Amino acid sequence: MSEKQRKGLSITVLWLLCALTASGRAAVTSQLSPGVERTPATTASPATTSTSAAAVTSARATENAQGREARALPPEKSQPVVIPKLEQPPVIDGRLEDEAWKSAAIFKNFYQIEPGDNTNASKETEVFIAYDAKFLYVAFRAHDDADKVRATVAKRDDIFNDDYVGIILDTYNDKRKAYQFFFNPLGVQADGIFTEASGEDFSVDVLMESKGALTGNGYVIEVAIPFKSLRYETGEDKVWGIHLQRSIKRFNNELDSWMPISRDASGLLNQAGRIKGFEEVSAGRTLEIIPSLTLSEAGKRVRTLSPSAVAHGLLDPGRFVNEPARIDPGVTVKYGITPTVTLDFAVNPDFAQVEADETVVTVNQRFPIFFEEKRPFFLEGIDIFKTPLQAVHTRAIIDPDYAIKLSGKLGRNTFGLLAASDNAPGNFIGDERLNERNFRFLDKNAYVGILRLKRDIGQESSLGLIATTYNFIERHNHLAGFDGRFRLDPKTIFSFQVLGTTSRRFFSDPDLGRNVYRTGNALAYYWSFDKGGRHLTYNLSGSGRTRDYRADLGFTQRRNTNREDLTVRYTSEPNPKANLVSWRLFFNSGANFDWQGRMQNTNASGQFRVNLQRQTTLNWGYTRSYERLFESEFGSNRSATQEGAFAGESGERSTPRHTVTFYGETTPSKSFSADFNLAYIWNSYDLDFGAGLKFPRVSPAGLLDPDAPLDPGTGREFRANFGLTYQPTDALRTDLTYTKDRLLRDDTRLLAFDDNIFSLRSTYQFTRFTFARLRLDYSTLDANVRGQFLLGWTPNPGTSFYVGYNDDLNYRGFNPFTDQPETGFRRNGRTFFIKMSYLIRRSF
Repeated sequence: MSEKQRKGLSITVLWLLCALTASGRAAVTSQLSPGVERTPATTASPATTSTSAAAVTSARATENAQGREARALPPEKSQPVVIPKLEQPPVIDGRLEDEAWKSAAIFKNFYQIEPGDNTNASKETEVFIAYDAKFLYVAFRAHDDADKVRATVAKRDDIFNDDYVGIILDTYNDKRKAYQFFFNPLGVQADGIFTEASGEDFSVDVLMESKGALTGNGYVIEVAIPFKSLRYETGEDKVWGIHLQRSIKRFNNELDSWMPISRDASGLLNQAGRIKGFEEVSAGRTLEIIPSLTLSEAGKRVRTLSPSAVAHGLLDPGRFVNEPARIDPGVTVKYGITPTVTLDFAVNPDFAQVEADETVVTVNQRFPIFFEEKRPFFLEGIDIFKTPLQAVHTRAIIDPDYAIKLSGKLGRNTFGLLAASDNAPGNFIGDERLNERNFRFLDKNAYVGILRLKRDIGQESSLGLIATTYNFIERHNHLAGFDGRFRLDPKTIFSFQVLGTTSRRFFSDPDLGRNVYRTGNALAYYWSFDKGGRHLTYNLSGSGRTRDYRADLGFTQRRNTNREDLTVRYTSEPNPKANLVSWRLFFNSGANFDWQGRMQNTNASGQFRVNLQRQTTLNWGYTRSYERLFESEFGSNRSATQEGAFAGESGERSTPRHTVTFYGETTPSKSFSADFNLAYIWNSYDLDFGAGLKFPRVSPAGLLDPDAPLDPGTGREFRANFGLTYQPTDALRTDLTYTKDRLLRDDTRLLAFDDNIFSLRSTYQFTRFTFARLRLDYSTLDANVRGQFLLGWTPNPGTSFYVGYNDDLNYRGFNPFTDQPETGFRRNGRTFFIKMSYLIRRSF
């Protein structure tokens, strides 16, 4: 380790010791962005709803809880409930009239856990559970006023603006991971995976059957979940963890639970009830084959003149060329080797996303923007590969020819293995194929591999190992490391991760002012100490990556940096009947510094949030921070022989910064919801990248010479986001969002950029499985309009049929070949596609 690295590490240790001394007792709530408390999404997910108000702990731990005296559990909740086996299965029709349900185990006497604190539920709920050799059967009877139930014909996984019921199943009873199955009153499904380390993930889809119906005194749900859709352990002594929940939206987003949830400690699955009796379940192996076919025809605008002709002043309006139709067949195979181990294999898989990523502000960004994985093949078992430092982000595997994945759990050991051949790095098109610099890369593939192992320790702790490899011409990257999560007591969790990387590739060398092909070895670390409580929670955490750190199969925002944070949050005792239901205070203090010991930024922020009636939340915040920029992060260091990346006499910039924020959201009825987020920033940096042809560089150096070195300068920035959801009928839903980001420089008093993004998304759900969707996005900065119309039929995960049309146009924008202004609409490209797949499932 070099002297500079030792200096940076010494600062890290010194900061940690000071923070521990100052805080007295350290704790953590959740991983937060520096100085910002996460605001709830407009559509809250049930796992978030059940845990966001305060930390929770197990029912067994409540005997030792501090604060309010724990409520004693009745015998039917303190002991495992035996689930009976049925001789005759019920008909899943949403009526709850079959004789079979009379033999089922009954769960009732729910507690209100949000906003109340284990108080009496506002409405009665009954749940019936039974099984046979092939299915787990669950039925809900939710008592309510029939005309007040919130129910719409929603799309799958988008039911959380409705009333809903649900079951959470910890099929290994390891208190670490569980399936989540939720249903709105019409039986529309939302399914996912919940893990204690990373929360909920609703991108996972499980094949099951459900029906729901409104009744004169509420609604009824019936569900049949095939055992072959789950990973589980069965047998005479095997116990599953279980939570049963119900949400009533009009009562301030009331959440009821069959098991009480204590706020005096942390955890959700360690508070679960228990069920047993699954001794005669069919253990046959399952084979799933999903053939897919995509038919597409695209067109795009191409140049008609050569670049040299345009350089001589000739205008090139371009012309629109239709490309030949494409036929892309593929197949994905899933084989259940055992109920706990699955093998996935795909040949020429259809990894195209049906829906495009959300349009976001990209101007003036130093670091990459994270987009979630949406492709089904990678979503299977994705929770296994998730770690705090995001060593794996499968969107880095762009277009594989084939991929294979083995994942599962054996005893206390969880594992995942993934290998793929990705043709994206060598897939050049058009003029790129004629460029001599690309000849040695043409049509070559990158070969990637991922290994993940994790061992359960004790009741709720674990140790893990992860390794990845990425290999392409002149780009080789290998990563390995270990991580752990330990529950020290009912309120305290400590977690960590350490990674090492070695890379053989081109690295930017700011001292030489060019890229150098060499080997780089690097280190990354993460730690978090978390202590929860009924009202007061603490968070002490840190992370860092050295300069040469690369995770080519992961996601990394910044290198050569360390970040250390202290977060404190206080939440009041809720009063569900009062106008002010609850309030919350939040404080964060943190700092970034590089491995040379130089401070990069600091911040101290506070926020105050109030929760009111009608699902209304308001949040005010203020942040005082300090930011420092070094030219080595943007390009070359200045020297006697070369120009630096920054203009002027100094190779760095620094400034204090002040930010005020105001956030709010409300859902007064099932037909209407709205949210907004406003921020005003003094001394926000314009990084002087320019913002396209509409907003060229406006720094003093940039005004004199557009090709001058960067001249970052401060300004006043305004950010705003408004969202509106309107649902006039049960089947039609429209979402409109507006995003604004505007910065005015202080030195030149000129506008550095002003981006306004308008997004409209409207869905008509003909049935639970058939829908039509229209989406429009318009950015004033890019002068670009993107539209999509999609007609879809998705009767179950794996079987689908889509017909879609995508369009990409400029409106009063610039010619892509000459940079000249254009009037009206000009089409850049369009695509028509038909995409289909069919699930074939066999057991033997």
